[in-house]
Order: sequence, then C-alpha cells, then structure tokens
Amino acid sequence: MIENKKKINVGIGFVTGRKNFKEIAETYIRSFTQNDHLDTNKYALHLFVAYDLKYTGTQVSDYRITDGRLLELVDSAYYLGPAAIAAEVDTLVKDNVITAGEADLVFGEGYARKRNTVLYFAIKNNMDFLIFLDDDEYPMANIKADHGIVWRGQEILSAHLEGIQNADMTHGYHCGYISPIPQLQFNRQLTEQEFKLFIEAISNDIINWDSIKEKMEDGGITYADTAIMDSKETIWVESVNGMKFISGSNLAINLENRNKIFPFYNPPGARGEDTFLSTCIDSCKVRKVGCYTFHDGFSAYGQILSGVLPESLKTIKPDTPSAVKRFLKAAVGWIRYKPLLLYITQPNEYEKTMAEIEEKLSLVLPKICLYFGTGDFQVILKEFNYYRSHVKQHFEDFENTKKAWRKIMSSGKMVL
Repeated sequence: MIENKKKINVGIGFVTGRKNFKEIAETYIRSFTQNDHLDTNKYALHLFVAYDLKYTGTQVSDYRITDGRLLELVDSAYYLGPAAIAAEVDTLVKDNVITAGEADLVFGEGYARKRNTVLYFAIKNNMDFLIFLDDDEYPMANIKADHGIVWRGQEILSAHLEGIQNADMTHGYHCGYISPIPQLQFNRQLTEQEFKLFIEAISNDIINWDSIKEKMEDGGITYADTAIMDSKETIWVESVNGMKFISGSNLAINLENRNKIFPFYNPPGARGEDTFLSTCIDSCKVRKVGCYTFHDGFSAYGQILSGVLPESLKTIKPDTPSAVKRFLKAAVGWIRYKPLLLYITQPNEYEKTMAEIEEKLSLVLPKICLYFGTGDFQVILKEFNYYRSHVKQHFEDFENTKKAWRKIMSSGKMVL
C-alpha cells in the first residue's frame, strides 16, 4: 500500500515465463538509477510481475528478487501468480463488481489477461505510471556499421517518463529480431510476387510488404536509426482506420485518467493484444519516444545483459528448423487475429476482404509448403477459416471485456 505520495510512483510491469527474468529486471532498474540527466530521486519504482510457470518450466524462485542491493532500488515488488489473482477475482465477484464470466475475460488464462492483471494491480496500488517491458527485450540498440554493428545503451524508463508528460500513452521502437521471416532466395518454387501475396494475406497495417522486404534484405534483422535516438522530439501518433498503433512492450501508460485506460484482449490462442488495444485509444494522446529495445527473438544473445556485445548478428536462414518453426508460429498468430481486426476496423469491406484472403492463401500456401519442404504451412488456411467463422463471438468477448473493465474502474474498489 502506498500511503505517502511524496514521490511519483512508477510501476514496471512484466508478463514473464523465462528463467532470465531477474537479470532482465536488474538491467532496466540499474539503467534507470544510473541516469545522469533525470532527477531519479523524484521517482519510486515498483515491480509488478505476472509469471507463468508452465511456459519454460520455471519455479516461483526464478521471479522473486532476493538480491539486497537490487531490492534497495525498488520500493515494492508484487508477484502475481495464480493464488494472488484468484484471491482478487473472488473479492470482485463476491462484491458484485463483476461476474465470474467477466472475471475470466479480464483475468483468465492467456497473455492479454496477464497484462490486464499487471495493469489492474498497478492501478489498485496507486501507481502514477506503468511501463510494460518484455523479458526477451533488452535496453540496447544495434546500429548498422560498415563492418558489423555498433551498440548503444538505451535509457528506456527515463525516455518514457519524460515523454509521457501531457500524454496518455507512450511507446518506443524495437530493433534486433522483431521479424520472424527468414532471408529468402526467391526462385521458381516461390517467386517474390507470390510471397508478397502471402504477406498481404496475413499482414495488418503495420506488418506490410514494404517493411517485411526491407527486413528480409537485412537478413531478418532490424537496425536502430541514430537520427531517431539523437532527436529529442517525440512524435504524436496519428490515427489509421480508427487505430493508434502501439507496441505491447516498451510501452508506458498514464494511470491518472481512468477513462483513458483500456484492457488488453486477444482471441483465444492468438496474440495481437497490443493491436486490439490500439483500436480503443483513438481519442487518447499517444506519443512515440525515441528509445529502442533489442528483441532477442531466438533467445540467442543473453550475453548482452552481461555486457558482452556481439560484433555481428546472425542472418535468419530458411534452412534452419528453428527459424522455419518460428516463422510458421508467427504466421499462425497473425492470421488468427486478422478476422477480428478487420471486423472492427473495416466492417463494410469485411466479407469482400475475407474472400480475397482465402483466395490468396489457397493460391500461395502450396508454394510456401514446397519452398520450406513441409506441409505444415497448410494449417494457416485452416486457422484462418476457424477464426473467421468465430469472429462474431470474439467480437462479443472483446466488447464484454471492455464493459467488465469499465465496471471495475468505476467500482470504487481500486484504491487500497
């Protein structure tokens, strides 16, 4: 419980399931406390950790910080496992704030719902701001150089705290392995035009052919832009089809105005929780701040956290089984949430667009399977048809999630 608000209370939120969590958290916290141009004494840091023991076979001790030196740098830490969440849900249901069904939509299983748990506990414990970070992203930026790469440390927390003044949300940039698509060599089995059709079928407004092609030409690696980092200006995010795109990590939320705070959602088994949040925030003031996080998409560069910086990054090649598996998993994740996204943002064109996507997938998936030497990619069309046929139910769940969240926010139960 935060009784004395002499300081500005900043929540640092993680939804995590990896053993290296404590090392990640320490890196971000120490980076902030060593900041030389922000008055860090004005801020109190608080950890909110929603953990998943099943994701990589971890245990609770992998998340509880016991290092005394690090504990001195944070004012509190909340570890949000099943028992803590269940106790809170029981209270909300018994007090008739929400029903058991609504509680499951907001706080049940899944990545989006764990984000809601972090957001809820941050608000309840009187945080002024909440900054979401991912356990596979590091506060570093890889910059393309003539002979390899140059690395630059990033002060993520301070960038958001400076940028979120007079804003409802801020989000930063990402570099490293943010694209799961390997570097392809087009041939008769799969031409560039055919692969473009595939990307058009599974993509959304921020995953498009131009951006994908650029990343493929760089070996699947995204490089940071020094002009963005050097600029002190922040960019106001404009609306596209009623959306203001944000990222789920490297994201800050101003918790002062609860009317501008919305829940995360994704269809069952899908991702896209940041995309669906983007459909809720058209009226919010959203800034993009000039800080990068390095996405270690293959969990291959953990040594960066210890200060060991590679001179180059490996190209993602399509003959690597792990790369093909990751690409397929990402493509399935994208196609699972695309029907609902289009149902929300382009309702008048929905049926026409669905038919076009089905046609493109039917045409190009056999080519994709032949190129990668596996029939596994055919599942993408099956997943598309399933989520397309259930889009009305998913839309209803999304709307009911928002309604349940509003009940919670207006209940008077949110202040300890």
